[in-house]
Amino acid sequence: MCLSKRIALFLATFFVLSLLVTVAEACPGCKEAIAENDLQGQRVARGYFWSILFMMSMPFAILGTFGTYFYVEVRRARRDQQQLERQETVPKHEKS
Repeated sequence: MCLSKRIALFLATFFVLSLLVTVAEACPGCKEAIAENDLQGQRVARGYFWSILFMMSMPFAILGTFGTYFYVEVRRARRDQQQLERQETVPKHEKS
């Protein structure tokens, strides 16, 4: 199957699925906690909010941490390799 046919199939599938999507509602616990206007219900809703926010941010935090670590390691290895190459290119009478 050529690339243009795959892209057309993907777009057609995406379009059909987007027509079938309905509005998502909050889970019953969140919905009821917000609906009751008491302090405890609002605290539960706030707890749900923060836990969902925390769970959604974790993949980005983990990937960002590992990405930064590997970026720093690659730069450090390149710097060390360049320093080694510079040392090898210095003539022997200049080393002493």
